[in-house]
Amino acid sequence: MKYVDGFVLVVPKKNLKAYTKMAAEAGQVWMEHGALEYFECVGDDLKVMPGCGLPFPKLAKTKTGETVVFSFIVYKSRAHRDKVNKKVMKDSRITTMMEKIKPMPFNPKRMSYGGFEVIVEA
Repeated sequence: MKYVDGFVLVVPKKNLKAYTKMAAEAGQVWMEHGALEYFECVGDDLKVMPGCGLPFPKLAKTKTGETVVFSFIVYKSRAHRDKVNKKVMKDSRITTMMEKIKPMPFNPKRMSYGGFEVIVEA
């Protein structure tokens, strides 16, 4: 089964252009090292569905002028993910980008991340 790394982060709307540029560059690196798919998605319709939990802004505790970004990277398996991420983390483009971008266009301490095993694919 496929494997997915998922991210939810808060980005100030004024930094969305800088975040998008950074994410596009990072996405190229992940794809070159073998990721199957790479997505960065900005919140558009973030209202809660009736009877369904918390809306993303409440969950992420966004403030005025902030939005939620939902990102995910798809791999063949967890082992494939581990191999790809090992290569990505050694790639000088990523380390240079992290050193060069100051301040970051988002607060990494407000980011959630996890690896997910796909259990249904339609």
